[in-house]
Amino acid sequence: QVQPVESGGGLVQAGGSLRLSCAASARSFSSYAMGWFRQAPGKEREFVAAISFSGSAYYAESVKGRFTMSRDNAKNTVYLQMNSLKPEDTAVYYCAARSYRSGSYSPHTSREYNYWGQGTQVTVSS
Repeated sequence: QVQPVESGGGLVQAGGSLRLSCAASARSFSSYAMGWFRQAPGKEREFVAAISFSGSAYYAESVKGRFTMSRDNAKNTVYLQMNSLKPEDTAVYYCAARSYRSGSYSPHTSREYNYWGQGTQVTVSS
């Protein structure tokens, strides 16, 4: 069983930065694709960023150029560096893990991911 655990959320002013971390207890973490999703009050969960097991990164249009996702396989951890934050980035951010399997990978699709963290709150004040 893989349990992603997020950390690093908090309150920040618009224009500020935060770095989220997600640690996952997986024996073969390097073979997992990882994703970040977020859910704002009254809205559906939406894709933010993902990184494949090979290190290819994918981003939602709304965060491109502001957010950067990376992974450190030695630490079983992925990161989401969030810069130039906006009030509309306010949401609960969830980390998700996708165990390796053959076939195509659709990083934007929440159904792709087997395991989910509990979420961490990010609040951006104007």
